[in-house]
Amino acid sequence: MAGNILPKAELTTSGRPVLHPGEVESSLLSSVDLLPEQEHNPPAASFPHLKSGLLILTNHRLLWLPESATAAASAVAIPLGAVAHISSSSKKSIKTMFASPRVRFRVSTTPQGRVDPGGLQSVPVTLVLRGKSTDPDSFLGRFFEAWRGRAWEAPGGSGSGEGTSGPGDGLRAPVVGVAGILRKEQEMWESTDKSLQDAFQDLNALMSKAKEMVMLAEKMRLKLLSGSNNQTGAANDEEMGSKEEMHDWLLSVGIVSPVTKESAGALYHQQLSRQLADFVKIPIERAGGMINLIDIYCVFNRARGTELISPDDLLQACTLWEKLDVPVMLRKFDSGVMVIQNKSNSDDEVFARIKSLVLKPDALQSGVSASDAAMTLGIAPAMAKEHLLTAESKGMLLDVSPDGFRFYINLFQEIDPHDVYL
Repeated sequence: MAGNILPKAELTTSGRPVLHPGEVESSLLSSVDLLPEQEHNPPAASFPHLKSGLLILTNHRLLWLPESATAAASAVAIPLGAVAHISSSSKKSIKTMFASPRVRFRVSTTPQGRVDPGGLQSVPVTLVLRGKSTDPDSFLGRFFEAWRGRAWEAPGGSGSGEGTSGPGDGLRAPVVGVAGILRKEQEMWESTDKSLQDAFQDLNALMSKAKEMVMLAEKMRLKLLSGSNNQTGAANDEEMGSKEEMHDWLLSVGIVSPVTKESAGALYHQQLSRQLADFVKIPIERAGGMINLIDIYCVFNRARGTELISPDDLLQACTLWEKLDVPVMLRKFDSGVMVIQNKSNSDDEVFARIKSLVLKPDALQSGVSASDAAMTLGIAPAMAKEHLLTAESKGMLLDVSPDGFRFYINLFQEIDPHDVYL
Protein backbone atom coordinates (compact mmCIF):
# COMPACT_ATOMS: atom_id res chain seq x y z
CA MET A 1 0.00 0.00 0.00
CA ALA A 2 2.93 2.34 0.73
CA GLY A 3 4.01 2.13 -2.91
CA ASN A 4 0.67 3.63 -3.99
CA ILE A 5 1.07 6.65 -1.71
CA LEU A 6 4.84 7.17 -1.51
CA PRO A 7 7.36 6.75 -4.35
CA LYS A 8 9.43 3.59 -4.05
CA ALA A 9 13.14 3.83 -3.26
CA GLU A 10 15.46 1.66 -5.34
CA LEU A 11 18.15 -0.24 -3.41
CA THR A 12 21.39 -1.94 -4.40
CA THR A 13 22.11 -5.61 -3.78
CA SER A 14 23.76 -4.61 -0.50
CA GLY A 15 20.75 -2.64 0.74
CA ARG A 16 22.15 0.83 0.02
CA PRO A 17 19.88 3.40 -1.70
CA VAL A 18 20.49 4.15 -5.37
CA LEU A 19 21.08 7.91 -5.39
CA HIS A 20 19.90 10.26 -8.10
CA PRO A 21 22.43 12.32 -10.09
CA GLY A 22 23.80 15.02 -7.81
CA GLU A 23 22.20 13.50 -4.70
CA VAL A 24 24.32 13.37 -1.53
CA GLU A 25 23.50 11.87 1.86
CA SER A 26 23.31 14.24 4.80
CA SER A 27 22.13 12.25 7.84
CA LEU A 28 21.20 8.68 8.82
CA LEU A 29 19.00 7.67 11.76
CA SER A 30 17.94 4.22 12.95
CA SER A 31 14.67 3.07 14.55
CA VAL A 32 12.52 5.81 13.02
CA ASP A 33 8.72 5.64 12.62
CA LEU A 34 7.05 7.48 9.74
CA LEU A 35 3.43 8.13 10.73
CA PRO A 36 0.59 10.44 9.63
CA GLU A 37 -1.25 12.74 11.98
CA GLN A 38 -5.03 13.28 11.96
CA GLU A 39 -5.57 9.71 10.74
CA HIS A 40 -9.35 10.14 10.65
CA ASN A 41 -9.17 12.94 8.06
CA PRO A 42 -8.59 12.17 4.40
CA PRO A 43 -6.11 11.94 2.73
CA ALA A 44 -4.16 11.06 5.90
CA ALA A 45 -6.33 7.98 6.36
CA SER A 46 -4.61 6.26 3.42
CA PHE A 47 -1.08 7.29 4.43
CA PRO A 48 1.07 4.26 5.37
CA HIS A 49 2.29 3.56 8.91
CA LEU A 50 5.99 2.71 8.71
CA LYS A 51 7.54 1.45 11.93
CA SER A 52 11.16 1.11 13.07
CA GLY A 53 13.16 1.71 9.91
CA LEU A 54 16.33 3.42 8.72
CA LEU A 55 15.84 7.07 7.78
CA ILE A 56 18.29 8.62 5.31
CA LEU A 57 18.19 12.35 4.61
CA THR A 58 19.71 13.50 1.33
CA ASN A 59 19.67 16.83 -0.43
CA HIS A 60 16.90 15.48 -2.70
CA ARG A 61 14.77 13.07 -0.70
CA LEU A 62 13.82 11.66 2.66
CA LEU A 63 14.34 7.86 2.40
CA TRP A 64 12.79 5.28 4.72
CA LEU A 65 14.31 1.78 4.53
CA PRO A 66 13.09 -1.26 6.50
CA GLU A 67 15.65 -2.70 8.88
CA SER A 68 14.89 -6.23 7.67
CA ALA A 69 16.66 -7.15 4.44
CA THR A 70 13.75 -9.38 3.40
CA ALA A 71 11.39 -6.38 3.28
CA ALA A 72 13.54 -4.28 0.95
CA ALA A 73 10.62 -3.90 -1.45
CA SER A 74 8.85 -1.65 1.07
CA ALA A 75 11.54 1.07 0.93
CA VAL A 76 9.94 4.42 0.13
CA ALA A 77 11.00 8.02 -0.39
CA ILE A 78 9.51 11.47 0.17
CA PRO A 79 10.84 14.07 -2.28
CA LEU A 80 11.92 17.21 -0.47
CA GLY A 81 10.13 19.13 -3.19
CA ALA A 82 6.86 17.72 -1.80
CA VAL A 83 7.57 19.03 1.72
CA ALA A 84 5.35 22.08 2.23
CA HIS A 85 6.28 23.01 5.81
CA ILE A 86 8.60 21.90 8.61
CA SER A 87 7.81 22.59 12.24
CA SER A 88 10.74 24.53 13.62
CA SER A 89 10.25 23.54 17.26
CA SER A 90 8.00 21.60 19.60
CA LYS A 91 6.66 22.59 22.98
CA LYS A 92 8.68 21.35 25.94
CA SER A 93 6.74 19.67 28.73
CA ILE A 94 7.14 16.96 31.33
CA LYS A 95 5.32 14.56 29.02
CA THR A 96 7.70 15.15 26.11
CA MET A 97 10.76 14.68 28.33
CA PHE A 98 10.03 10.95 28.63
CA ALA A 99 8.70 10.47 25.07
CA SER A 100 10.64 9.83 21.89
CA PRO A 101 11.63 13.00 19.98
CA ARG A 102 9.35 13.91 17.08
CA VAL A 103 9.82 15.95 13.93
CA ARG A 104 6.66 17.19 12.21
CA PHE A 105 6.24 18.40 8.65
CA ARG A 106 3.61 18.58 5.92
CA VAL A 107 3.79 16.96 2.49
CA SER A 108 1.83 17.86 -0.63
CA THR A 109 -0.48 15.19 -2.00
CA THR A 110 -2.77 14.74 -4.99
CA PRO A 111 -6.53 14.26 -4.57
CA GLN A 112 -5.86 10.50 -4.79
CA GLY A 113 -3.58 10.77 -1.74
CA ARG A 114 -0.25 10.21 -3.52
CA VAL A 115 2.68 12.32 -2.35
CA ASP A 116 3.63 14.68 -5.16
CA PRO A 117 5.46 18.03 -5.29
CA GLY A 118 2.64 19.46 -7.36
CA GLY A 119 -0.15 18.29 -5.06
CA LEU A 120 -2.82 20.76 -3.98
CA GLN A 121 -3.55 19.10 -0.63
CA SER A 122 -1.24 18.44 2.30
CA VAL A 123 -0.88 15.79 4.97
CA PRO A 124 0.81 16.29 8.36
CA VAL A 125 3.51 13.67 8.91
CA THR A 126 5.45 12.83 12.06
CA LEU A 127 8.89 11.26 12.38
CA VAL A 128 9.27 9.43 15.69
CA LEU A 129 12.98 9.14 16.49
CA ARG A 130 13.35 6.10 18.74
CA GLY A 131 17.13 5.67 18.39
CA LYS A 132 19.13 6.01 21.61
CA SER A 133 21.91 8.12 20.10
CA THR A 134 19.60 10.35 18.08
CA ASP A 135 20.11 14.12 18.17
CA PRO A 136 16.78 15.60 17.03
CA ASP A 137 18.03 19.19 16.93
CA SER A 138 20.95 18.29 14.67
CA PHE A 139 18.70 16.31 12.35
CA LEU A 140 16.12 19.11 12.25
CA GLY A 141 18.83 21.60 11.33
CA ARG A 142 20.07 19.43 8.47
CA PHE A 143 16.48 18.81 7.37
CA PHE A 144 15.87 22.57 7.17
CA GLU A 145 19.16 23.10 5.35
CA ALA A 146 18.46 20.42 2.73
CA TRP A 147 14.89 21.63 2.23
CA ARG A 148 15.84 25.27 1.80
CA GLY A 149 18.83 24.41 -0.42
CA ARG A 150 16.49 23.02 -3.14
CA ALA A 151 19.34 21.03 -4.70
CA TRP A 152 16.85 18.89 -6.65
CA GLU A 153 16.07 21.83 -8.91
CA ALA A 154 18.31 22.17 -11.94
CA PRO A 155 20.57 25.18 -11.44
CA GLY A 156 19.78 27.94 -13.91
CA GLY A 157 22.65 29.68 -15.57
CA SER A 158 21.91 33.05 -14.01
CA GLY A 159 24.55 35.27 -15.43
CA SER A 160 24.72 38.91 -14.52
CA GLY A 161 23.78 40.45 -17.81
CA GLU A 162 23.57 43.87 -16.26
CA GLY A 163 25.81 46.53 -17.65
CA THR A 164 28.09 48.43 -15.34
CA SER A 165 28.44 51.48 -17.54
CA GLY A 166 27.00 54.70 -16.38
CA PRO A 167 25.58 57.57 -18.37
CA GLY A 168 28.82 59.49 -18.27
CA ASP A 169 31.19 56.99 -19.86
CA GLY A 170 31.71 59.01 -23.01
CA LEU A 171 33.30 62.24 -21.71
CA ARG A 172 34.32 62.99 -18.17
CA ALA A 173 35.21 66.32 -16.68
CA PRO A 174 38.58 66.12 -14.96
CA VAL A 175 38.34 66.16 -11.18
CA VAL A 176 41.32 67.31 -9.15
CA GLY A 177 42.20 67.57 -5.50
CA VAL A 178 40.85 65.28 -2.75
CA ALA A 179 37.72 64.47 -4.79
CA GLY A 180 39.92 63.20 -7.62
CA ILE A 181 41.90 60.96 -5.26
CA LEU A 182 38.69 59.51 -3.74
CA ARG A 183 37.22 58.95 -7.16
CA LYS A 184 40.36 57.15 -8.33
CA GLU A 185 40.29 54.91 -5.23
CA GLN A 186 36.63 54.08 -5.83
CA GLU A 187 37.30 53.17 -9.45
CA MET A 188 40.13 50.90 -8.34
CA TRP A 189 37.88 49.16 -5.79
CA GLU A 190 35.14 48.74 -8.40
CA SER A 191 37.65 47.21 -10.82
CA THR A 192 38.91 44.81 -8.14
CA ASP A 193 35.36 43.87 -7.18
CA LYS A 194 34.47 43.17 -10.81
CA SER A 195 37.56 40.98 -11.20
CA LEU A 196 36.60 39.01 -8.09
CA GLN A 197 33.04 38.57 -9.34
CA ASP A 198 34.32 37.28 -12.68
CA ALA A 199 36.68 34.90 -10.90
CA PHE A 200 33.91 33.51 -8.68
CA GLN A 201 31.63 33.13 -11.70
CA ASP A 202 34.34 31.08 -13.40
CA LEU A 203 34.78 29.05 -10.20
CA ASN A 204 31.03 28.37 -9.94
CA ALA A 205 30.97 27.30 -13.57
CA LEU A 206 33.90 24.98 -12.91
CA MET A 207 32.15 23.49 -9.87
CA SER A 208 28.94 22.91 -11.83
CA LYS A 209 30.93 21.20 -14.58
CA ALA A 210 32.70 19.07 -11.98
CA LYS A 211 29.33 17.95 -10.60
CA GLU A 212 28.21 17.05 -14.11
CA MET A 213 31.38 15.01 -14.64
CA VAL A 214 30.85 13.13 -11.37
CA MET A 215 27.24 12.38 -12.35
CA LEU A 216 28.41 11.20 -15.78
CA ALA A 217 31.07 9.00 -14.18
CA GLU A 218 28.48 7.40 -11.89
CA LYS A 219 26.23 6.60 -14.86
CA MET A 220 29.15 5.09 -16.76
CA ARG A 221 30.16 3.03 -13.71
CA LEU A 222 26.65 1.55 -13.49
CA LYS A 223 26.70 0.89 -17.22
CA LEU A 224 30.05 -0.90 -16.95
CA LEU A 225 28.72 -2.92 -14.04
CA SER A 226 25.57 -3.97 -15.88
CA GLY A 227 27.52 -4.62 -19.07
CA SER A 228 29.90 -6.97 -17.29
CA ASN A 229 26.97 -8.96 -15.92
CA ASN A 230 25.14 -9.22 -19.24
CA GLN A 231 28.16 -9.85 -21.46
CA THR A 232 28.43 -13.49 -22.53
CA GLY A 233 30.97 -13.47 -25.34
CA ALA A 234 34.69 -12.80 -24.97
CA ALA A 235 35.69 -9.24 -25.81
CA ASN A 236 38.75 -8.48 -27.87
CA ASP A 237 41.91 -7.02 -26.37
CA GLU A 238 41.17 -3.48 -27.50
CA GLU A 239 37.72 -3.48 -25.85
CA MET A 240 39.10 -4.96 -22.64
CA GLY A 241 41.89 -2.41 -22.59
CA SER A 242 39.49 0.49 -23.05
CA LYS A 243 37.26 -0.92 -20.31
CA GLU A 244 40.16 -1.12 -17.86
CA GLU A 245 41.25 2.40 -18.79
CA MET A 246 37.71 3.66 -18.23
CA HIS A 247 37.55 1.93 -14.85
CA ASP A 248 40.82 3.55 -13.77
CA TRP A 249 39.41 6.92 -14.78
CA LEU A 250 36.24 6.29 -12.80
CA LEU A 251 38.31 5.42 -9.73
CA SER A 252 40.05 8.76 -10.09
CA VAL A 253 36.68 10.54 -10.10
CA GLY A 254 35.68 8.77 -6.88
CA ILE A 255 32.50 7.96 -4.97
CA VAL A 256 29.77 10.57 -5.29
CA SER A 257 28.43 10.31 -1.73
CA PRO A 258 30.87 8.51 0.61
CA VAL A 259 29.54 7.37 3.99
CA THR A 260 31.08 9.45 6.79
CA LYS A 261 30.90 9.39 10.58
CA GLU A 262 29.34 12.84 10.52
CA SER A 263 26.42 11.81 8.29
CA ALA A 264 25.90 8.21 9.46
CA GLY A 265 26.60 8.59 13.18
CA ALA A 266 26.07 5.31 15.05
CA LEU A 267 25.27 3.57 11.73
CA TYR A 268 28.67 4.46 10.27
CA HIS A 269 30.20 0.97 10.11
CA GLN A 270 26.97 -0.68 8.95
CA GLN A 271 26.45 1.76 6.07
CA LEU A 272 30.18 1.75 5.26
CA SER A 273 29.97 -2.04 5.02
CA ARG A 274 27.07 -1.85 2.55
CA GLN A 275 28.75 0.83 0.45
CA LEU A 276 31.99 -1.17 0.38
CA ALA A 277 30.09 -4.27 -0.76
CA ASP A 278 28.70 -2.31 -3.71
CA PHE A 279 32.08 -0.79 -4.53
CA VAL A 280 34.17 -3.98 -4.63
CA LYS A 281 32.15 -5.67 -7.38
CA ILE A 282 34.21 -4.37 -10.31
CA PRO A 283 37.64 -4.64 -8.61
CA ILE A 284 36.89 -8.25 -7.63
CA GLU A 285 35.78 -9.06 -11.17
CA ARG A 286 38.96 -7.58 -12.61
CA ALA A 287 41.09 -9.49 -10.10
CA GLY A 288 39.63 -12.87 -11.05
CA GLY A 289 37.02 -13.23 -8.29
CA MET A 290 39.30 -12.51 -5.32
CA ILE A 291 41.31 -9.49 -4.19
CA ASN A 292 43.67 -8.78 -1.31
CA LEU A 293 42.29 -6.70 1.56
CA ILE A 294 45.28 -4.34 1.36
CA ASP A 295 44.60 -3.63 -2.32
CA ILE A 296 40.96 -2.86 -1.59
CA TYR A 297 42.02 -0.50 1.19
CA CYS A 298 44.13 1.51 -1.25
CA VAL A 299 41.56 1.51 -4.06
CA PHE A 300 38.62 2.35 -1.78
CA ASN A 301 40.43 5.23 -0.08
CA ARG A 302 41.48 6.53 -3.47
CA ALA A 303 37.84 6.61 -4.55
CA ARG A 304 36.73 8.33 -1.33
CA GLY A 305 39.03 11.30 -1.93
CA THR A 306 39.52 13.31 1.26
CA GLU A 307 37.09 11.17 3.31
CA LEU A 308 39.72 8.53 4.15
CA ILE A 309 39.02 5.57 6.44
CA SER A 310 41.37 3.72 8.77
CA PRO A 311 42.39 0.05 8.37
CA ASP A 312 40.35 -0.79 11.49
CA ASP A 313 37.23 0.77 9.94
CA LEU A 314 37.75 -1.26 6.77
CA LEU A 315 38.23 -4.51 8.68
CA GLN A 316 35.19 -3.88 10.86
CA ALA A 317 33.10 -3.09 7.79
CA CYS A 318 34.19 -6.36 6.16
CA THR A 319 33.41 -8.42 9.26
CA LEU A 320 29.86 -7.07 9.26
CA TRP A 321 29.19 -8.83 5.95
CA GLU A 322 28.43 -12.02 7.88
CA LYS A 323 25.33 -10.33 9.36
CA LEU A 324 24.29 -8.51 6.17
CA ASP A 325 22.84 -10.07 3.04
CA VAL A 326 25.57 -9.00 0.58
CA PRO A 327 27.09 -10.94 -2.35
CA VAL A 328 30.70 -10.71 -1.07
CA MET A 329 32.55 -12.13 1.92
CA LEU A 330 35.79 -11.75 3.87
CA ARG A 331 38.03 -14.82 3.84
CA LYS A 332 41.13 -15.55 5.89
CA PHE A 333 43.61 -18.16 4.69
CA ASP A 334 45.60 -20.39 7.03
CA SER A 335 48.64 -18.21 6.45
CA GLY A 336 46.76 -15.19 7.83
CA VAL A 337 46.25 -13.42 4.49
CA MET A 338 42.77 -11.85 4.27
CA VAL A 339 40.99 -11.44 0.95
CA ILE A 340 37.57 -10.39 -0.34
CA GLN A 341 35.78 -12.70 -2.72
CA ASN A 342 32.34 -13.34 -4.16
CA LYS A 343 30.15 -15.78 -2.28
CA SER A 344 29.51 -17.57 -5.58
CA ASN A 345 33.21 -18.51 -5.88
CA SER A 346 33.79 -22.20 -5.22
CA ASP A 347 37.07 -23.71 -4.05
CA ASP A 348 36.17 -26.97 -5.79
CA GLU A 349 36.21 -25.21 -9.15
CA VAL A 350 39.60 -23.64 -8.37
CA PHE A 351 41.02 -26.98 -7.22
CA ALA A 352 39.78 -28.65 -10.41
CA ARG A 353 41.64 -26.09 -12.53
CA ILE A 354 44.78 -26.51 -10.41
CA LYS A 355 44.58 -30.29 -10.76
CA SER A 356 44.30 -30.06 -14.53
CA LEU A 357 47.39 -27.83 -14.47
CA VAL A 358 49.56 -30.13 -12.34
CA LEU A 359 48.61 -33.18 -14.43
CA LYS A 360 50.20 -31.75 -17.56
CA PRO A 361 53.41 -33.59 -18.67
CA ASP A 362 55.69 -30.60 -17.94
CA ALA A 363 54.14 -30.09 -14.50
CA LEU A 364 54.54 -33.76 -13.61
CA GLN A 365 58.30 -33.41 -14.15
CA SER A 366 59.06 -29.92 -12.79
CA GLY A 367 55.94 -29.07 -10.77
CA VAL A 368 54.04 -25.78 -10.83
CA SER A 369 54.85 -22.49 -9.17
CA ALA A 370 52.61 -19.69 -7.93
CA SER A 371 53.26 -17.79 -11.16
CA ASP A 372 52.12 -20.78 -13.24
CA ALA A 373 48.93 -21.09 -11.22
CA ALA A 374 48.36 -17.32 -11.42
CA MET A 375 48.42 -17.43 -15.22
CA THR A 376 45.96 -20.34 -15.26
CA LEU A 377 43.57 -18.88 -12.68
CA GLY A 378 43.87 -15.29 -13.89
CA ILE A 379 44.69 -13.91 -10.43
CA ALA A 380 47.67 -12.36 -8.67
CA PRO A 381 50.60 -14.68 -7.81
CA ALA A 382 50.14 -14.01 -4.10
CA MET A 383 46.53 -15.21 -4.30
CA ALA A 384 47.53 -18.20 -6.44
CA LYS A 385 50.08 -19.20 -3.81
CA GLU A 386 47.37 -19.19 -1.14
CA HIS A 387 45.22 -21.49 -3.29
CA LEU A 388 48.20 -23.86 -3.77
CA LEU A 389 48.86 -23.94 -0.03
CA THR A 390 45.17 -24.63 0.63
CA ALA A 391 45.20 -27.46 -1.92
CA GLU A 392 48.31 -28.84 -0.21
CA SER A 393 46.62 -28.74 3.20
CA LYS A 394 43.74 -30.77 1.75
CA GLY A 395 46.18 -33.41 0.48
CA MET A 396 45.72 -32.74 -3.24
CA LEU A 397 49.27 -31.38 -3.80
CA LEU A 398 52.71 -32.03 -2.41
CA ASP A 399 55.64 -29.64 -2.10
CA VAL A 400 58.84 -31.65 -2.35
CA SER A 401 61.07 -29.04 -3.99
CA PRO A 402 64.13 -27.68 -2.15
CA ASP A 403 62.99 -24.07 -2.39
CA GLY A 404 59.50 -24.94 -1.11
CA PHE A 405 57.61 -23.15 -3.88
CA ARG A 406 56.92 -25.87 -6.48
CA PHE A 407 53.95 -28.15 -6.11
CA TYR A 408 53.28 -31.60 -7.54
CA ILE A 409 50.21 -33.80 -7.74
CA ASN A 410 49.78 -36.07 -4.73
CA LEU A 411 49.68 -39.57 -6.19
CA PHE A 412 49.47 -41.20 -2.76
CA GLN A 413 45.77 -40.34 -2.57
CA GLU A 414 45.06 -42.70 -5.46
CA ILE A 415 46.83 -45.66 -3.82
CA ASP A 416 44.52 -48.16 -2.17
CA PRO A 417 46.16 -49.25 1.12
CA HIS A 418 44.29 -52.58 0.94
CA ASP A 419 45.72 -53.33 -2.50
CA VAL A 420 49.42 -52.79 -1.74
CA TYR A 421 51.85 -55.70 -2.03
CA LEU A 422 55.39 -55.39 -0.77
